[in-house]
Amino acid sequence: MQLFAETCERIGATTKKLEKTRIVAEYFRSRDLEDAAISAVFLSGRAFPAFEERTLQVGGSLLWKVVKEITGASENELGAGYRKTGDLGAAVYTVISQREPSLDQKKGEAEVRLSLQGIRTAFDQIAGTRTANAKGELLRTLLERASPMESKYILKIITGELRIGLKESLVEEAIAKAYDKPLAQVQRANMLLGDIGETLRLAAGHRLEAAQMRLFHPIGFMLASPAADAAEAFEYFEHAMVEDKYDGIRAQAHCGGEQVRIFSRTLDEVTPSFPELVSPLGELAGEVIVDGEIVAWRDTDDGGHAMPFSEIQKRLGRKQVSEQLMQEVPVAYVVFDVLYAEGELALQKPLSKRATILDRVFAGARRVEPRPMINAQGQLLFEAEIKPQAPSGWVLRAAATRADSVERLEQFFAEAMARGNEGLMIKDVNSPYMPGRRGRWWLKLKRELATLDVVVTRAEFGNGKRAQVLSDYTFAVRKGEELVNIGKAYTGLTDVEIAEMTQWFFAHTVTDYGHVRDVEPEVVIEVAFNAVMRSDRHDSGFALRFPRIVRIRRDKLPAEIDTIERVEEIFGKQHGRSAETTATKVRKRKAG
Repeated sequence: MQLFAETCERIGATTKKLEKTRIVAEYFRSRDLEDAAISAVFLSGRAFPAFEERTLQVGGSLLWKVVKEITGASENELGAGYRKTGDLGAAVYTVISQREPSLDQKKGEAEVRLSLQGIRTAFDQIAGTRTANAKGELLRTLLERASPMESKYILKIITGELRIGLKESLVEEAIAKAYDKPLAQVQRANMLLGDIGETLRLAAGHRLEAAQMRLFHPIGFMLASPAADAAEAFEYFEHAMVEDKYDGIRAQAHCGGEQVRIFSRTLDEVTPSFPELVSPLGELAGEVIVDGEIVAWRDTDDGGHAMPFSEIQKRLGRKQVSEQLMQEVPVAYVVFDVLYAEGELALQKPLSKRATILDRVFAGARRVEPRPMINAQGQLLFEAEIKPQAPSGWVLRAAATRADSVERLEQFFAEAMARGNEGLMIKDVNSPYMPGRRGRWWLKLKRELATLDVVVTRAEFGNGKRAQVLSDYTFAVRKGEELVNIGKAYTGLTDVEIAEMTQWFFAHTVTDYGHVRDVEPEVVIEVAFNAVMRSDRHDSGFALRFPRIVRIRRDKLPAEIDTIERVEEIFGKQHGRSAETTATKVRKRKAG
């Protein structure tokens, strides 16, 4: 473990991508196969392979408690270290190193004491233990045996934040380099298996082609980039497929073998939140993976329509859903893409061919009721729907049409807005499905409302009737590997949501200052605002004018929040400035 930690230090010390890859590749080659495989998982920021869907279930408050006991540090001392680095592992390393500098000189002994396989076994035990006290005891035993450097990276793995500038894609590149394999083969194997460690084993054994699709392991979602207007959209491609953009929950459904599982964009299973979708999805024949959006849905004689996000929000985060709630908030799963069907992956097929495959998937369903192609509102109609026995819950084939001009696209946009949807999705008909990638193959054209996805870093008690709840939230955007605060909001959430957030923040407090608490940066919220201003009030250098919370983004990870570059872009547009000329931008778009 000591060598692993030292390698992480070297990786974090360089900003050069090629150098990071070289260091990791050399490290893999220097270790035996089992240690290399375990390291690949840890270097991806996980305690376990992705497909296992296991977590350690160790909260911030428990970590904080154990760390204080082991280090003997005061609340202020440890809190100061954390505020300086924003990293519990780094804060602990600083505190322990200052108190026991001789420990890091015993690297050889530490390496013998803590092996990577021993760490993995300890993680297995922690994950398999249910009570907080038992988890704390196992964690304490593990950290007491660790050197300061080992403790630093054990905690980083536990929190899922290595913060050494290393993403799983770079680990894939390092595997390809270490074992002299094509990167595309490594990426494909890892995508199919959901296990970067097993991918390394296959690469080392020259058996990458043996990787098989693992159903019920979620694949990364292809993402869209924003387009400012219809004219910009046509700068990227000539032939566009157009769909309504629904304001719901992105979801991937895996169906096969009389089993159905639904995954959110964060790759978490959400099947229990939408039980009425299981039956209709089960009507799809064979093994299928489809991509779509779950929306609150009102079925009508003229085709039905999606309801506002505030309705579907009532269904989020529930492990059990009552029959009454299913009746009050009916849902539909609007399917717009297929990833796996007819015994093969469809990812590399162009969108036009995937659409044909998806048509066959719906046509082959055991119970399909065609939808009449008439509609008084002239909206884009669904070609078919698979209806369950329950009174709510539909699986719908998303309507798609072609747009061949800016004027036509603007017309579709106006119609989508009139239907109460967010706008349009505009897709290149020749685009492959690129898991986890955000590019210019898919574009989203939304209503003109400035919002940012941010993460809450601090919570404080409110005033008046909210004096007993944490209702005021300071939030941040990303600046490289750091989080920089940009504003504070206290309006937009319901009393129920604030009460739920208060309990969560109590359990995930990093430092308690009494009226204010630093909290684990895990809760993503969407905030709207009137303008971006220059300000030295926040460490981002900006502040938002009249920020208000639009919604809690439970479907987004902290790694997906907006960046300081996005803030600067909005600020520049407000003042009619741009860092590049239009001609330069067009050249870059055409090239990329």
